[in-house]
Amino acid sequence: MHIFVWLFRAFIFFSLFAFALNNQQPAAVNWFFGHAWTAPMVIIVLCAFAGGTAFGVLAMAPSWWRQRRRVRQQLATGTAQQPGTTSSSSPSETPATPPLPDVV
Repeated sequence: MHIFVWLFRAFIFFSLFAFALNNQQPAAVNWFFGHAWTAPMVIIVLCAFAGGTAFGVLAMAPSWWRQRRRVRQQLATGTAQQPGTTSSSSPSETPATPPLPDVV
């Protein structure tokens, strides 16, 4: 199975490498007020991808922080359920588990 994962990774790498080699011609990005940025097309695509990824991570950060805070509060009060348990089971039926470490 590991050989297939490495073959898939190699395929992705060589596909992206071929894309980069085929898109080295200069391209211009025209900004406002007549400003233009000229760079190889692959650099422009890479910058657009990196900017979109950064925007997506920053847009999701408040939700992640809110969820982490909620889980930390539930763990502190002891109201969090362990995975695989249901709320209808009585406390005597559930096995004793050590407390989970605090999430930083």
